[in-house]
Amino acid sequence: MEHIIETEYLTKKYAELTAVNSVTLNVRKGSLFGLLGPNGSGKTTMIKMLTGQIKPTSGNARVLGLDIESDPVGVRKLVGIIPEQESPPSFLTAMEYLEFIADIRKIPDLENKADWWFDFLEYGDKKNVLCKDLSRGTRQKLMLTQAFIHEPELALIDEPLINFDPIMQDKVKSFFVSYTKKEKTLFISTHLLDTAEEICTEVAILHLGDLLYTGTIDSVRQEGRHLSDLFLSLVRK
Repeated sequence: MEHIIETEYLTKKYAELTAVNSVTLNVRKGSLFGLLGPNGSGKTTMIKMLTGQIKPTSGNARVLGLDIESDPVGVRKLVGIIPEQESPPSFLTAMEYLEFIADIRKIPDLENKADWWFDFLEYGDKKNVLCKDLSRGTRQKLMLTQAFIHEPELALIDEPLINFDPIMQDKVKSFFVSYTKKEKTLFISTHLLDTAEEICTEVAILHLGDLLYTGTIDSVRQEGRHLSDLFLSLVRK
């Protein structure tokens, strides 16, 4: 069984605060893996470590076979990333930002690929609008585009649906599911339990930095439980 992400006792401390506490987990190729937890549980810190944006205090992790500490740039070259609350540069238009991304990632045939995304996410009329003038939802569409336009083997997304209306949420969820059917892997962090139960194949529950649970959605259902019941029973302890 091929693991796309492997962590062993991964830990991040800020002075006296332990944001992530000795987390060991594996993410299988082709899975839609949901990292769940309340606000402040350590989800964003996990994604930042896995994408080489911050160094762990201790422990280790490999992403697509690369060590996150010794080759963080290599990790970021391969994966798609949507960080929490990050916006595209205000001084570029939507298309100029994608051209910038294409230049960094050496993406061929950008115009056709970009047009597909503009059409799919229904924001082609914003193609030449400065990013500073885009709505929050449209900026999220652009961030989604830049994360997937090079068709990465793995994408890590922090709260992927937070700025979308219900219609766009449904479209993006369907895209996520279809993407993993191509043997691609998605790692999403969210506190939207209904969404996780609907689309994820595997989940992990993180609370106050501690990993409380890992397992498949099927195993939760076989126990006759909803994900929300399991989640609340664990975090309320």
